[in-house]
Amino acid sequence: MSESAAVNSGNGEKAKKGFFGRIFLFLRQVISELKKVVTPTRSELINYTLVVIGFVCVVMLIVTILDFVLGQGSILLFTNQPEQ
Repeated sequence: MSESAAVNSGNGEKAKKGFFGRIFLFLRQVISELKKVVTPTRSELINYTLVVIGFVCVVMLIVTILDFVLGQGSILLFTNQPEQ
């Protein structure tokens, strides 16, 4: 949306709206968008929740493995090895 479309009202009025007019326009647009929101069904909510929990567990596993591998690598790299 361009600035001119945001400033102009629907009836072709060219005058800029004042500070409070822009605030009320914003609030009307927010309410209009919130009316479009659809609440998920119980089964969808459970499905989405399980997907998120599964994804978080996978990411935790990856981070744990990387932390362990990089930690062991830094220990091997930075500790003094006795020469034989």
